[in-house]
Amino acid sequence: MFVDGLGLGADDPLVNPLAAASMPALQAMLGGRRLLKGDLPVETERATLLGLDAGLETSGLPQSATGQAVLLTGINIPKELGYHYGPKPNQQVAEFVRNGNLFSQLKRAGYNTAFLNAYPPRYFEAIQSGRRLYSAIPLAATSAGVPLMTGEDLKAGRAISADFSGEGWKTHLGLEGIPLLSHYQAGERLARLAEGYDFSFFEYWLSDYAGHAQDMQTATRLLEEFDQVLAGLFEAWDDRRGLILMTSDHGNLEDLSTRRHTGNPVPGLVVGSPEMRRDFSRGLVDLVGVAPAIWRFFGISG
Repeated sequence: MFVDGLGLGADDPLVNPLAAASMPALQAMLGGRRLLKGDLPVETERATLLGLDAGLETSGLPQSATGQAVLLTGINIPKELGYHYGPKPNQQVAEFVRNGNLFSQLKRAGYNTAFLNAYPPRYFEAIQSGRRLYSAIPLAATSAGVPLMTGEDLKAGRAISADFSGEGWKTHLGLEGIPLLSHYQAGERLARLAEGYDFSFFEYWLSDYAGHAQDMQTATRLLEEFDQVLAGLFEAWDDRRGLILMTSDHGNLEDLSTRRHTGNPVPGLVVGSPEMRRDFSRGLVDLVGVAPAIWRFFGISG
């Protein structure tokens, strides 16, 4: 579960919607703690919460393309290049992603992988015409031969919309025939879909948009809806079968006093059995460690 632009900030409800929003499902999972820098680290019966460094020994504020590419490859790309870059990958960042990523490495080892986001027709038209570039995550999936889900997949219940409910396909895209889900039902669907794959990935990017807009009301609403998704996911998830990992590429949403990204750590939230969590989280301190932890979980080298 990738949540774009989600950092761990101060316990200040005037600027941090994570301190203002009501998120009972997440708070219960964390034993009463929240996604705040001052609450780290957290260890409960079902969850581990760590703060992961997104700065990666590179000056400047973390950016989406390099941050996501690091998560996907396990390579400290900002340090290699000498800069953070985003939002979309430039040629150098794209080359790192195409040369090997989570999807391609897991597929090569014989694991079944999926990218669960559904994309509307106009997205594919824009990509094919060259008017739009892939961001790092769909670039990683497509370069590994993992197909992007479509509106037909969404209608058939094989995918999830970026807003979870599917409402945006009607109100913003003008597309009919998309079954609507409650946010809780979307979380249940995520769990059900994940059962069909060895590794699945979902990207939630509205969080980053709300952060750049500095809109506390919208940010709080999105977080409270997201908590309902997590409630459905946590309830349906079988801890004996695998792990849920939620993380991000850089801070943003947690500090609405600025339109820019932040240097705050990002969450490394791991949900599952204590034994699996303990091995997965060992030595996990920054974005570079995420992909190797996933590969280690599956018993392969990156």
